[in-house]
Amino acid sequence: MYMLVFIHIGSRRVWVSSPTAHPDSRWVAQQARNVCMEFAEEEHKPTYVMHDADTKFTRQFDEIFKAEGIKTKKHLPASPNLNAFVERWIQSVQQECLDHFVVLGERHFNHIVREYVDFYNDFRPHEGRDHLPPAMTNPPPEAQTVRLDDVVCRQRLGGLLKHYERQAA
Repeated sequence: MYMLVFIHIGSRRVWVSSPTAHPDSRWVAQQARNVCMEFAEEEHKPTYVMHDADTKFTRQFDEIFKAEGIKTKKHLPASPNLNAFVERWIQSVQQECLDHFVVLGERHFNHIVREYVDFYNDFRPHEGRDHLPPAMTNPPPEAQTVRLDDVVCRQRLGGLLKHYERQAA
């Protein structure tokens, strides 16, 4: 299965397309339209979209972003360091999530990745953001004392993904 990943470098927020077994330029163009609708709802809209030199990224793909006022930049062949943030995200989803499952089909794969993306965007701390998740703009207020009963463990994907938070008063 193939998915298209977009990551906002400043916030580390990730958007992932629906999966397909046979990606082509039409599918990639549709994903560009879909992510542009997501960008329209964001406070900080991107100014650039960088992509590799795959032939699926056609002029139509670039034009969709151009119509939204977003410039596209194509990477040079064999330059993975220019795609380092996306490459690292792919490694994270693979090692932290997908390596722990036997995927039983497209719907199952989509469910697993969607759960991981939600966890990644809403709860997973990022060192590049002072250990805040992408969805959090300010750190939570500090507590003088935290009782063990005040901490709750939330789980996803059968306990594979966990995060801890203070229980609401």
